[in-house]
Amino acid sequence: MNSLDLLTFARGTALNAALAVCAFGILLRLFEIFGLGRKADLSPARPTTPGSGWRTMYARSIPPPGMVRRDPVTYIAGYVFHIGLFITILLFAPHIELIREVTSLGWPSLPSALVDALAVASIIALLVLLAHRFSNPVKRLLTTGGDYLAWVLTLLPLLTGYLAYHHLLFEYTFMLALHILSVELLLMLLPFTKLFHVVSVFISRWYNGDISGRKGVAS
Repeated sequence: MNSLDLLTFARGTALNAALAVCAFGILLRLFEIFGLGRKADLSPARPTTPGSGWRTMYARSIPPPGMVRRDPVTYIAGYVFHIGLFITILLFAPHIELIREVTSLGWPSLPSALVDALAVASIIALLVLLAHRFSNPVKRLLTTGGDYLAWVLTLLPLLTGYLAYHHLLFEYTFMLALHILSVELLLMLLPFTKLFHVVSVFISRWYNGDISGRKGVAS
């Protein structure tokens, strides 16, 4: 199989398989989550119930007071990574064209140079976060194989995308194929790893906030 054959496979059969596995996995995990149910709350709802879920979603999306000063590496690098990754995925012109091809949906893109810089910032932030995890005894002890797997799965698309965009390491067609395959690997494993928080994070925050609101202890 030459580079063009690999790219054709990545953009065709592999992409369809990855999307199917990702969609099935997400639906399965959501079914497991919502299928758990909860006991009926027989107590009357407290006055703070309206909007408590939404308030908690917002409150837990920003650093608690004093935490940036206490652990600046985690919070600053974490926000740089997430913002950079979000923009790289959704506001890079070639990615938007791919999304348009698959879903018929599209939107304006940001300048490629800006997205490229943010992709580099995300890669650096990931490396900083990994080094910080290694250097912090508590975080190193708490880190599992699943955390390292999630880190690798996230880094590979960013790194291979950067190399492909700049025509580095391997010839462009092969590097682009590797980039697409790395994204497809991430999609296939996303529902079954800690990366599923991409889907569940706001659901869980809203749920916890709503429950707290009913008890009168909303954020």
